[in-house]
Amino acid sequence: MAQHALTAGTVNAANMPPITLVTTRTGDTGETSLGNGEKIKKDSLRIESIGQVDELNSILGVVLSLKPCPEISRSLQEIQNTLFHLGSELAKPNEGPTIEPRHIDALEEVEVHLLPALPVLENFILPGGSLPAAQLQLARTVCRRAERSLTALMSEGRVSLLPLKYLNRLSDTLFIMGRYQNQQDGIIEKYWDSRA
Repeated sequence: MAQHALTAGTVNAANMPPITLVTTRTGDTGETSLGNGEKIKKDSLRIESIGQVDELNSILGVVLSLKPCPEISRSLQEIQNTLFHLGSELAKPNEGPTIEPRHIDALEEVEVHLLPALPVLENFILPGGSLPAAQLQLARTVCRRAERSLTALMSEGRVSLLPLKYLNRLSDTLFIMGRYQNQQDGIIEKYWDSRA
């Protein structure tokens, strides 16, 4: 059985118990437990939303491993942390919001900082360019998928509006980051040829 112990000095801000086991076998029947102890099917919309936020966070980890420019690297580390807050909020319904207006404000500050350095868009651009830029555009599409999933989950209730606003703003930020990274890498954006 796989075991994992948290290292000494780890910040445990979420008041979580130490993780001493990874393999618990409790999910072998297709159910899992939310942070509040509620049992839920693994194919539920809530678990789907949590999984998509987790997938997005993992893609951002890939981007960071590709050593993007410092401005993007710093922002992505903060975004990854915020996505854990978002996942926690989804996993603990009725325990109050963890995404706050300040998280959305932080994304808007990144946009305000990066956008003036970019040429004005004349048409849709093709995703691609340098590897970190292309991965940022991939992250943008996963963010949009998570946003669609969360929109559907909101129809069931028990989700605040702020996580949805955060994901909506984040997808815009990731788009700008991808463009900025290509600029820093000296790559000229390729426009969509609508007549091709």
